[in-house]
This record gives sequence, structure tokens and C-alpha cells, in this order.
Amino acid sequence: MTISRRGFLILGAVTATAFAMPPFISLKAYAANLEQPAMSKVTININGKPRALDVDTRTTLLDALREHLHLTGTKKGCDHGQCGACTLIADGRRINSCLTLAVMHEGSEITTIEGLGMPDKLHPMQAAFIKHDGYQCGYCTPGQICSAVAVIQEIRDGIPSHVSESLTDAPQLIAREFQERMSGNICRCGAYSNIIEAITEVAEVPA
Repeated sequence: MTISRRGFLILGAVTATAFAMPPFISLKAYAANLEQPAMSKVTININGKPRALDVDTRTTLLDALREHLHLTGTKKGCDHGQCGACTLIADGRRINSCLTLAVMHEGSEITTIEGLGMPDKLHPMQAAFIKHDGYQCGYCTPGQICSAVAVIQEIRDGIPSHVSESLTDAPQLIAREFQERMSGNICRCGAYSNIIEAITEVAEVPA
């Protein structure tokens, strides 16, 4: 009996699959098992309160906030870490929440726009954005504000940027630094000059 090359390859693939699959599991049960998500429990301190979650291990921090905890202030934009709409503050540093998994933040201190301030008690940066009209449609504004708050702290902590004149001397609270550090937050309405004015006003207030 002769067998063609095509037939040989098909036979080899079928044989390999048969050996790889436990004999007591049917194809249907095996496929159903693959569709079951891997779940994990995680507790994250969000806006000063511990929040316990039971999530698919593939769930991003952004989706955990929006879909599980209904904190919709953090916006989903590009979902690829390019627009900055989902920026929030994690353990004192700003991050794109669409690029990190919720299970990676066990015990982390997360601050969203809701944790910075509310209408009856605005954070100084929120008030400055309103005063200087640092938004138009407002979609990117939560990420812009969270990023701006973290930017000022970065500079005060002495962390240099690409436009800092020295890697050892303390960076300055100036427009050039703000512009460079905020470059990852896109405003499709083009309110950039007003945003810089708002950040500058808050930065001028002593810590």
C-alpha cells in the first residue's frame, strides 16, 4: 500500500492530536474546557478603599474598574496605550490602565478621577482645568487630570525627562517639562495650551 505525501501529513497530524489528548476526554468536553476562563481573586485599594474582585486573569485594570466596579470616570480610548484616556495613578505613578492586568495589582493603591475629587469638593487640578477651559468634549479629561497630578509629583521627586537640562539637577516646574511629560495624553479637541496653563497654575502652589 502506498500513501501520498499529503496523506502522510494528515495521518501524522491526527496521530499527534490523539496522543496529546487524554483518551477519557471527548473532543466536545475538551473544547468546552478550553473555553472556561481562568479566574483569580484579587484585592486592590481603590480610592482609599479595599475592593475584592473575582476576575478572569486576562481582565485589564481598566475593564475591572469600568465593568466590575462601575467606576466609569476612567475612559477607554484606543485600548492600545497610545491615547492616554485611561491614565490613572497606581502607587503614586501614572499608568495606562488598558495595558496592565488587574491581577498584577494585588494590594496596589489606585487613584482614579473619582478618587481625586468630586463636584462638591474638587481637586485643585480639576478646578484649574475648569478655570482655564482645559477641555472641550471632556472625554480625555480624566486621564489628562490624573496624568497632570502625577507629572507635578514626578518633577518634585526629581525625576528627569527627555527635555531636562541635567540628569542630576532637579527638573524645573516649567511648561517645557509639562509638555514633554504630557505628550502621551492626546486631546483630540486641541486644548493643549489651556491644559498647560492649568498645570502651571497648580504647580506654582507650594507643595
